[in-house]
Parts: sequence; C-alpha cells; structure tokens
Amino acid sequence: MLRWTRAWRLPREGLGPHGPSFARVPVAPSSSSGGRGGAEPRLLDGEAALPAVVFLHGLFGSKTNFNSIAKILAQQTGRRVLTVDARNHGDSPHSPDMSYEIMSQDLQDLLPQLGLVPCVVVGHSMGGKTAMLLALQRDMAVRQHLLTNLVEVDGRFVWRVNLDALTQHLDKILAFPQRQESYLGPTLFLLGGNSQFVHPSHHPEIMRLFPRAQMQTVPNAGHWIHADRPQDFIAAIRGFLV
Repeated sequence: MLRWTRAWRLPREGLGPHGPSFARVPVAPSSSSGGRGGAEPRLLDGEAALPAVVFLHGLFGSKTNFNSIAKILAQQTGRRVLTVDARNHGDSPHSPDMSYEIMSQDLQDLLPQLGLVPCVVVGHSMGGKTAMLLALQRDMAVRQHLLTNLVEVDGRFVWRVNLDALTQHLDKILAFPQRQESYLGPTLFLLGGNSQFVHPSHHPEIMRLFPRAQMQTVPNAGHWIHADRPQDFIAAIRGFLV
C-alpha cells in the first residue's frame, strides 16, 4: 500500500444518504494507449477531504477482483474507492505497448482527471509493482523540489524556508484575499492541463477581478508548467507580450 501525494485535487461530493454505490466513469485513453476506446474505472463515492483508495489488480485480473473489498472499505472508512483495469485487461484499451513505465503513466494521466490525488494505492502482484513505480516516479519530483530549500550552514543542514510561519499561515496562502476592485489591464492566466489548482468554478471570480483576462491551457503540464513544458511556457509569455 503506497500513499501517493501531489498537490492536485478536485472537489467531490460526499457520501449519499444510502451509502456508497459504484459509478462508471468513462475516461479517454491516454495518448500512449493506442487502444480501442476509453476504459471505465469504477469509483465509489466518499469524503473528498480524505485521500482516496485506488486498487490495482494483478496479471490476467481485472477491476472486478476488488469489487467486494472496495464496497466494504468505502462503507467502513467513508473514503472514495477506485478500481481500475490496467491496459490490455478488462475493459481497458488494447495496446501493443506494455510495461510498468507505461502502466504508471496511465495512472498519472487518469488519477488527476478524476480528482483522486493525493491517494493511497493498493496493488496486487503486477498492480503492486505498478504502484511501487508510480510512487517512486512521483515522490522523486516532489523530493527534488523540496530539497532545493535544504542548505548547509556552519557544517549542518537547515531549511532556508520558515517552516513554522508557513505552516501556521498555510490556509491563507492557499486562499486569496477578498477584493472588490478590478484590474482592467490585460492579464494572462496560464494553466497546466494536468493541474487542478484552478477549477472551472474559479473562473467567474477571475473574470470579475480581471475582466480582460485570457485563460490559456498548456497540455501535458502539471502545476509547475515552467518545469514540465518550458518551451510552451516561454511561447505563451512571448505571445502575451506581443
């Protein structure tokens, strides 16, 4: 079982009055799938404030292997629970490409679409190896980013960020001050296609505050657009300056 953390999240409705039920979620195949149509993961509703649980089956298995366990876990924990077919299994597209790197990428494409990051990944056999690689690939990027704040001073390593102050005021940093005035100049909001930091529900307030705003999405980029797609990032800025 691996906890995969990343600062992506979509708001989800909580449990209904009659407990959890399976929802079939059509998802288009990733660009690397080369398959026959979208897979249909099964998502059990739950509390959006809690990390979801994602089950990955083993070789020759399918998402139905975990149906009973998923229902019980959703009922007992109140969490959202996802069961998903790996490529070339169950309802997922068939593809001539098959590797742990590709299966990990399939999940990296899928989970943010469903608003299920951060999440806890539970994998069996082949699914367990996929979960292991997924955690290693995503945690590395976060670790490298955080370690840029670790510096050596007088022979010992210290954080150059004020962790106490940042933790104490994190809610303010994640929010935005309420303002009544508007800025009438041209403005560009550059969004990562895989990032969920700016939700469609935020758009009306953005347009109220910045009536001349342009919203441009960079495909295949997360929250760190400048790191994920540097050339697209530069091109967007150049286009705005023109």
